Amino acid sequence: MKWFQSIPSWLKRLIPALDWICHYDRKHLPGDGLAGVIVATLVIPQAMAFALLAGLPPQVGVYASLLPLAVYALLGTSRFLSVGPSALISLLILTQVGALAEPGSPRYLAFAMATALIAGVMQIAMGAARLGVLTNFLSHPVLSGFTSAAACHIALSQMKHLLGVPLPRADHVHELLAELARAVPQTRWPTLAISIASVLLLLAFQYLLPRVLARWKTFPAALAQSLSKSGPVVVVIAGTAIVAALQLGTSHGVSIIGEIPGGLPGFALPALAASEFLPLIPLALTVSFVGYVETISIAKSLAAKRRQKVDANQEFIALGAANLAAGVTGGYPVDGSFARSMVNFTAGAHTGLASLITMILVGVAALFLMPLFHHLPQAALAAIIIIAVIGLVDVRMPLRLWRYNKADAAALLLTFNAVLAVGVTKGILIGVAATVALYLWRTSRPHMAVVGRIANTEHFRNVRRHDVQTLPHVLLLRIDESLYFANAKHVEDFVLCATADRPHLRHLVLICSAINFIDASALETLTDLRASLQDAGIELYLTEVKGPVMDRLAHTELLEQLGSERIFLTTQEAYEKLASASPA
Repeated sequence: MKWFQSIPSWLKRLIPALDWICHYDRKHLPGDGLAGVIVATLVIPQAMAFALLAGLPPQVGVYASLLPLAVYALLGTSRFLSVGPSALISLLILTQVGALAEPGSPRYLAFAMATALIAGVMQIAMGAARLGVLTNFLSHPVLSGFTSAAACHIALSQMKHLLGVPLPRADHVHELLAELARAVPQTRWPTLAISIASVLLLLAFQYLLPRVLARWKTFPAALAQSLSKSGPVVVVIAGTAIVAALQLGTSHGVSIIGEIPGGLPGFALPALAASEFLPLIPLALTVSFVGYVETISIAKSLAAKRRQKVDANQEFIALGAANLAAGVTGGYPVDGSFARSMVNFTAGAHTGLASLITMILVGVAALFLMPLFHHLPQAALAAIIIIAVIGLVDVRMPLRLWRYNKADAAALLLTFNAVLAVGVTKGILIGVAATVALYLWRTSRPHMAVVGRIANTEHFRNVRRHDVQTLPHVLLLRIDESLYFANAKHVEDFVLCATADRPHLRHLVLICSAINFIDASALETLTDLRASLQDAGIELYLTEVKGPVMDRLAHTELLEQLGSERIFLTTQEAYEKLASASPA
């Protein structure tokens, strides 16, 4: 299309949706339309449930599912991702903003909106600066431990709605358990009956319905998977109808949502002084990282199924813009939702038009259907939340990690227990700190191997693992780690001990094939080591030095002292040259 070709390249990068908008294929319209409708039916009950989890009125969750959804559809590089409120972000809001204002109050909502604005600005700035690499500090074990602990916390926080008992606010799991133990005798049985029925119905839709539909060979598999996600809609409709028909809200004290104002949100900034934004910065930073990691993981997973590409830095910008949209339209922070995105994908979505259709339908519901949820029992929404987060608890991951790498398993367990013991934000910071500490500890003692040549080959392997040929006056040492301040001393000590045990040694060859970087501290250590070896009558050689490392060494004192004759391209070349050298 000529019009598309005339668009500046920078604008195409900023608004990836221009691609599918200008080249839209009409054959994708039925799939986009069906996906938009199905996801809309899932968004409404989940959005209200997550808003209540965050301590906000239910309509706030709906507001956060309108403009942010459209903004991401235009700016995001994933054509299937559906953004909106999530359980983890909602828990972060409840635990952190709850310390600043009373949940449900206008001031509390203002803090939640402000958090979305700050997180949005941070994410856009990090995306523009191409800092997506910073999320690597959230290692998979830490993220798994955090997610599992947060899911446990969320599930326990909803028990008061399942039992129908009042509980004071508690930020830590041990406090929640103590309060629940005291409140169990006050359980309201009608509420508990609704809770059990809701949970069973949700489980039936999630696990039983797909098996039943699978027996019908002619039933479309994609539609069956989408229908299995429609349990929350059925629970909301059935729960509302039963409570309204039997007047359980007034006669048996079943807690209901109550009056929900209809209409679309207006544009407004949170009514806070500039100084009141500052306490929200740590929370916004946590939201930025956790939300982005969830979003990019989902986006990459779905894109891989259709052999499409996802731009990590553009995803930062798109998610940040979605959070800005949430912050100015009465919402709270959003991120990618795996459940909604998977439904969007399996229902046949091909482009962001599906999300735009979802937004329109959710907007229609916000305008005309909110009063219908007056008798919706909070127990039904609590059941939706619990079933949504129960899948986040990964009990197999610690066992797999323990068998493979006990240090990573320890980081997971430490994060899990820290989140439960001291709270979500502090817990994840402890996990990140533990990961960094484990990395420093692991790399401070790099693996080093004395190697020899396998007979009649050019391959060199560890003398402890293979039957190899060695030379008494030549030591071939392979260092399997980059050299930096934390491990330079250990490398020096290892080399000096190895040379002290070999009285006939005259040549030491450092094999640098695994060294990607040498920092200033390590360079100084190598320079001193060369001098010490020379005083002991041992010459230092380097081999298989990578190009980027050699570029940095090119103008150093070490390379001048070694000279080109002591730098070899391959270990075989060094072996042959030094084998013929006199051992004396």
